[in-house]
Amino acid sequence: MPSDEVRAPHGPLPEGGSVRPITRWGTPVMHRPQQQVTAYDDALRTLAADMVATMYAADGVGLAGCQVGEDVALFVFDCPDEDGVRTVGVVCNPVLTLPEGKDRRLEESDEGCLSLPGAFVDCARPDRAAVDGTGLDGEPVHFEGTGLLARCLQHETDHTNGTVFGDRVSAKARKKLQKQHDSLAEDYPADWPVGEEPAAD
Repeated sequence: MPSDEVRAPHGPLPEGGSVRPITRWGTPVMHRPQQQVTAYDDALRTLAADMVATMYAADGVGLAGCQVGEDVALFVFDCPDEDGVRTVGVVCNPVLTLPEGKDRRLEESDEGCLSLPGAFVDCARPDRAAVDGTGLDGEPVHFEGTGLLARCLQHETDHTNGTVFGDRVSAKARKKLQKQHDSLAEDYPADWPVGEEPAAD
């Protein structure tokens, strides 16, 4: 279980949002690069708050703008690293930095996506990652991490570039994902996770 320690190097997540239905794989907005954020206004803050509420209702560790149907390069997250320490944050216009050369080590681990709920397969990713971008007021933000946090930063930045993690696995693994998802489809109606209670800490 994650520890009680929470790192919020750029401030807490926005609160008071409304839970929205999660957009699924196959919807065009999920499969194209997202529009860069240029206006740091109340509408952006409201969107981020809605994304946070939706992420918690779906029991996720991260959520990108396209996953609530918005064509905007933005993600929110609340995710533990390999030591169980949670980091929370909001990143607009993320730029990912991954280790190279001898520092690059791949970690194969189960990965899932709230936009294909109920389905998980192994996906190899570098075991460390860093993201730079801007916060909701346009100020520079930087996050880095290991373990699940590294995976989350990569997964969510991928979403802002129009990539779903199914694009990073074999055709056979992608077929397995779809089969898992289809078998659980009745657990995830079209408006999911609207009406779900957020998981308790």
